[in-house]
Amino acid sequence: MTEYNEQERQTLRTAAFGAIFLVSSAEPGFVDMIKESFAGSKALANTSPELRELFKSGGMPQIPKGSPGDIESSVLNALSQSTSILQSKGGPELDGFRGAVTSAVDQVAAAAGDTSPKELAAAGKVKAALGVA
Repeated sequence: MTEYNEQERQTLRTAAFGAIFLVSSAEPGFVDMIKESFAGSKALANTSPELRELFKSGGMPQIPKGSPGDIESSVLNALSQSTSILQSKGGPELDGFRGAVTSAVDQVAAAAGDTSPKELAAAGKVKAALGVA
Protein backbone atom coordinates (compact mmCIF):
# COMPACT_ATOMS: atom_id res chain seq x y z
CA MET A 1 0.00 0.00 0.00
CA THR A 2 1.27 3.46 -0.89
CA GLU A 3 2.17 5.70 2.04
CA TYR A 4 1.00 9.31 2.20
CA ASN A 5 1.92 11.99 4.68
CA GLU A 6 -0.82 13.98 6.41
CA GLN A 7 -0.59 16.93 4.00
CA GLU A 8 -0.88 14.62 0.97
CA ARG A 9 -3.88 12.86 2.52
CA GLN A 10 -5.58 16.18 3.21
CA THR A 11 -4.92 17.43 -0.34
CA LEU A 12 -6.37 14.25 -1.86
CA ARG A 13 -9.43 14.37 0.39
CA THR A 14 -9.97 18.10 -0.22
CA ALA A 15 -9.77 17.45 -3.96
CA ALA A 16 -12.24 14.56 -3.98
CA PHE A 17 -14.84 16.01 -1.60
CA GLY A 18 -14.30 19.52 -2.93
CA ALA A 19 -15.07 18.32 -6.46
CA ILE A 20 -18.37 16.90 -5.23
CA PHE A 21 -19.11 20.18 -3.45
CA LEU A 22 -18.33 22.26 -6.55
CA VAL A 23 -20.75 20.34 -8.75
CA SER A 24 -23.42 20.11 -6.05
CA SER A 25 -23.29 23.82 -5.27
CA ALA A 26 -23.32 24.83 -8.95
CA GLU A 27 -27.12 24.59 -8.92
CA PRO A 28 -28.45 25.46 -5.44
CA GLY A 29 -31.29 23.58 -3.80
CA PHE A 30 -31.27 22.03 -0.34
CA VAL A 31 -33.01 18.74 -1.18
CA ASP A 32 -30.97 18.34 -4.35
CA MET A 33 -27.74 18.96 -2.40
CA ILE A 34 -28.63 16.14 0.00
CA LYS A 35 -29.30 13.72 -2.88
CA GLU A 36 -26.12 14.86 -4.61
CA SER A 37 -23.98 14.48 -1.48
CA PHE A 38 -25.19 10.91 -1.02
CA ALA A 39 -24.53 10.13 -4.69
CA GLY A 40 -21.00 11.54 -4.51
CA SER A 41 -20.18 9.76 -1.27
CA LYS A 42 -21.50 6.48 -2.65
CA ALA A 43 -19.30 6.85 -5.75
CA LEU A 44 -16.21 7.42 -3.58
CA ALA A 45 -17.13 4.42 -1.42
CA ASN A 46 -17.06 2.19 -4.53
CA THR A 47 -13.32 2.63 -5.10
CA SER A 48 -10.30 0.49 -4.38
CA PRO A 49 -9.68 -0.40 -0.73
CA GLU A 50 -6.61 1.89 -0.73
CA LEU A 51 -8.55 4.91 -1.95
CA ARG A 52 -11.51 4.13 0.32
CA GLU A 53 -9.16 4.12 3.30
CA LEU A 54 -7.62 7.39 2.15
CA PHE A 55 -11.03 9.05 1.79
CA LYS A 56 -12.19 7.81 5.22
CA SER A 57 -9.07 8.71 7.20
CA GLY A 58 -8.50 12.04 8.84
CA GLY A 59 -11.96 13.03 10.03
CA MET A 60 -14.24 15.38 8.14
CA PRO A 61 -12.91 16.62 4.81
CA GLN A 62 -11.95 20.29 4.71
CA ILE A 63 -13.79 22.20 2.03
CA PRO A 64 -12.01 25.49 1.32
CA LYS A 65 -13.70 28.66 2.53
CA GLY A 66 -14.20 32.07 0.96
CA SER A 67 -16.05 33.38 -2.05
CA PRO A 68 -17.38 30.92 -4.64
CA GLY A 69 -14.43 31.86 -6.87
CA ASP A 70 -11.94 31.27 -4.04
CA ILE A 71 -13.49 27.89 -3.26
CA GLU A 72 -13.44 26.85 -6.91
CA SER A 73 -9.82 27.95 -7.31
CA SER A 74 -8.75 26.07 -4.16
CA VAL A 75 -10.55 22.87 -5.15
CA LEU A 76 -9.21 22.92 -8.72
CA ASN A 77 -5.72 23.53 -7.34
CA ALA A 78 -6.13 20.59 -4.94
CA LEU A 79 -7.22 18.40 -7.87
CA SER A 80 -4.12 19.37 -9.85
CA GLN A 81 -1.91 18.81 -6.80
CA SER A 82 -3.54 15.42 -6.23
CA THR A 83 -2.64 14.36 -9.75
CA SER A 84 0.99 15.36 -9.09
CA ILE A 85 1.06 13.58 -5.72
CA LEU A 86 -0.32 10.36 -7.18
CA GLN A 87 2.01 10.50 -10.20
CA SER A 88 5.01 10.95 -7.91
CA LYS A 89 4.04 7.87 -5.90
CA GLY A 90 4.08 5.75 -9.04
CA GLY A 91 1.29 3.48 -7.84
CA PRO A 92 -1.95 2.53 -9.54
CA GLU A 93 -4.00 5.00 -7.49
CA LEU A 94 -3.84 7.84 -10.06
CA ASP A 95 -6.20 6.17 -12.52
CA GLY A 96 -8.42 4.99 -9.68
CA PHE A 97 -8.55 8.48 -8.17
CA ARG A 98 -9.36 10.08 -11.50
CA GLY A 99 -12.05 7.48 -12.16
CA ALA A 100 -13.56 7.82 -8.68
CA VAL A 101 -13.73 11.62 -8.75
CA THR A 102 -15.02 11.68 -12.34
CA SER A 103 -17.70 9.11 -11.50
CA ALA A 104 -18.61 11.02 -8.34
CA VAL A 105 -19.10 14.37 -10.11
CA ASP A 106 -21.09 12.72 -12.91
CA GLN A 107 -23.34 11.01 -10.36
CA VAL A 108 -23.72 14.24 -8.38
CA ALA A 109 -24.76 16.13 -11.51
CA ALA A 110 -27.38 13.49 -12.34
CA ALA A 111 -28.61 12.82 -8.78
CA ALA A 112 -31.48 15.30 -8.77
CA GLY A 113 -32.91 13.94 -12.00
CA ASP A 114 -31.74 16.72 -14.27
CA THR A 115 -28.26 17.93 -15.07
CA SER A 116 -28.02 21.68 -15.47
CA PRO A 117 -25.55 23.53 -17.69
CA LYS A 118 -23.94 24.95 -14.53
CA GLU A 119 -23.39 21.43 -13.15
CA LEU A 120 -21.95 20.28 -16.48
CA ALA A 121 -19.59 23.26 -16.51
CA ALA A 122 -18.44 22.56 -12.94
CA ALA A 123 -17.91 18.86 -13.73
CA GLY A 124 -15.94 19.88 -16.84
CA LYS A 125 -13.62 22.08 -14.75
CA VAL A 126 -13.06 19.20 -12.31
CA LYS A 127 -12.21 16.80 -15.14
CA ALA A 128 -9.85 19.32 -16.75
CA ALA A 129 -8.02 19.81 -13.44
CA LEU A 130 -7.62 16.01 -13.21
CA GLY A 131 -6.32 15.80 -16.77
CA VAL A 132 -9.34 13.77 -17.90
CA ALA A 133 -10.71 14.47 -21.37
